[in-house]
Amino acid sequence: MESTNQFLKPLTAKRNDAGNLEIGGCDLVELAEKYGTPLYVIDEQTLRSICADYKKAFSKYQKVNMMFASKSLCTMATSAILAQEGFGFDVVSAGEIYTVYKAGVDMSKVLFNGNNKSYEELNLALELGVGRISVDNFFEIDLLNEVAKSHDKTVDILLRITPGIECHTHEYIQTGHLDSKFGFDLTQIDDAVDLILGRCKKLKIHGLHAHIGSQIFETKVYSDEIGILIKEIARLDEKFNLKLNEINIGGGLGVKYTDEDCPPSVYDIADVLVESLENNIEKFGIDSPALFIEPGRSIISTAGVTLYTVGSSKQVPKGKKYVAVDGGMADNPRPSMYQAKYFAEVANFKEDLPLQTVTIAGRFCESGDILIKDITLPELFEGNILCVFNTGAYNYSMASNYNRVQKSQMVLVNNSKSDIIVSRETLDDLISHDVIPDRLK
Repeated sequence: MESTNQFLKPLTAKRNDAGNLEIGGCDLVELAEKYGTPLYVIDEQTLRSICADYKKAFSKYQKVNMMFASKSLCTMATSAILAQEGFGFDVVSAGEIYTVYKAGVDMSKVLFNGNNKSYEELNLALELGVGRISVDNFFEIDLLNEVAKSHDKTVDILLRITPGIECHTHEYIQTGHLDSKFGFDLTQIDDAVDLILGRCKKLKIHGLHAHIGSQIFETKVYSDEIGILIKEIARLDEKFNLKLNEINIGGGLGVKYTDEDCPPSVYDIADVLVESLENNIEKFGIDSPALFIEPGRSIISTAGVTLYTVGSSKQVPKGKKYVAVDGGMADNPRPSMYQAKYFAEVANFKEDLPLQTVTIAGRFCESGDILIKDITLPELFEGNILCVFNTGAYNYSMASNYNRVQKSQMVLVNNSKSDIIVSRETLDDLISHDVIPDRLK
């Protein structure tokens, strides 16, 4: 069965009678005129559809909890939608904690993850009632115990481990292999448990947490991960009489950025995970644990597009034709960081124009600021609106003010209505935190 992460475009994307692209019933050319570009657009129907896919796919396992990986996109509006859909949240900073809190999220359904949490961040997590903290290293065990004592609270934790699984993805987004900055190595788990049970009385271990990577197209790796986690739970019970009842397998399911991408569906992943769970529960003789899943990219990516306005162009003699847009690596750093590939269409398409193969270049002062290499599109002219698909994840969340350019606006579309959910930065916003010392005046 198909799921929304397998589509290249939002579910509501189509050409209207004017020949323009529309999403959520909104003409993208009109959106560009109204709000300016670059413009992030999130389709609410697509976002809610993938949430429904996840809930339906995993309904066969009774103890399942969906947690959205906020690092992929964290705004108050999208957090509110996901909370309405029954999702909890995996957060990795004080900023993400505070955003979901202000969005009205049930903080008991929030897990705080990360490899170098500060005292201030842990303190905020306890003050706001974050439900779980995923402990990443020995330093954090002692630090969190001290913070817990200062609050006179017992903190519910998971131990994050590196299961030793490598996925065939970009090395920067592999997190489950042994040589990783994240989590306890399998050989360190016993020492971590000894430390917690021995002197950290304010920490209560509920289970194990692991990630195996991102943009994953394989299914067997999830089965392998479940096997390792269940085996460790059984072993820790035998050695420490420790009854762990939760496993968090992270997220990582891939999406379709180009026609060449063939990610598995949410239903495929659910079948593999549930079968592995049942087999390993029986094999190791443990009670069925609660399963936590943390999708991020596969939840939000397909729902998002980015609109750009075409500007200058350059034909290199006997070389490429470059077409520049008014955004680039500051609003989408993934092509320059990961060599990520994207697909685009002209929003105000005219059928009678000849096709050309061009490279879409950004406006920033870096030779590597290339959004899409060698894409075939109708001939582009200044003022055309270009729509780049599948930009909901890791575009806005990784955006910068490089070249002192304001961050882009974001709108939510649904039923022919559009609403601003992130305002465009102004020039005054850019300098609002700058300070000139008195001695320089």
